[in-house]
Order: sequence, then structure tokens, then C-alpha cells
Amino acid sequence: MDRLEKLCIEKGMRMTDQRRVIARVLSAADDHPDVEELHRRAHAVDPHISIATVYRTVRLFEESGIIERHDFRDGRSRYEETPDHHHDHLIDMKTGKVVEFVDEEIEALQNAIARKLGYKLVDHRLELYGVPIED
Repeated sequence: MDRLEKLCIEKGMRMTDQRRVIARVLSAADDHPDVEELHRRAHAVDPHISIATVYRTVRLFEESGIIERHDFRDGRSRYEETPDHHHDHLIDMKTGKVVEFVDEEIEALQNAIARKLGYKLVDHRLELYGVPIED
């Protein structure tokens, strides 16, 4: 049983065979797939999984806090497991590739800015958009 499947069970979710497949596909993803890509991968495992089932399951997982939705300006929502640790994203505008990163300097600067403005930072989301530097 994978991590996502365990989280679903811990939250009291009924795990149908199709939900189990979708959870496993999401757990195995090393990218940030959209619903259509999740459907393609899940359908390869179980040809009876419909796109509607994937949409419903993704919404259920998101509402339960098991996955996070990202809108990286490409017109489609993309998903990842809710991370254990904070990270930010750099999106390649040419390919759509998403690079996860952590930078302590950026984290410190964001906290300093919040403090300077009279706030304690409790959460944030940073998305950088770029294109490869041509050599």
C-alpha cells in the first residue's frame, strides 16, 4: 500500500479499486500531472476508469487535503501529493516542466519582508516562470 492510499484510509475514505489505482498513479508521479494525464496513466492500469471518475476522485482527494492543486498559467490544473516539507516551483514556459526547489535565502527574505510589514508569515506559495538560458 502506498502513502497516498494510506492517507485516504486514515481519513476514512472508502477505497474503491478505481480510487486505489488513481491514488497509486498519483503517488508514483514524479511530475505534476493534470487530470487528462492522470486519466491516461490510470486507464493504462485499468481501462474501465473514466475521465469523470478521475475528475471526481481528484476533487475528493483535494478536498481531503491529500493532494494540492496548482495552476501554473498553462490553462490546466496540475496536482501533486500534499508535501511533507515546503518547496517552491520553477515552471519552464517552453516545455511546461515543473522544477521543485528550496532556497533558504528566499525563505529568510520572505520572513523578513513579512516582519518589516508587521506580520508573521504563516504560509506562502512561490512560483517562478522562466525559459532556458540559450547558450
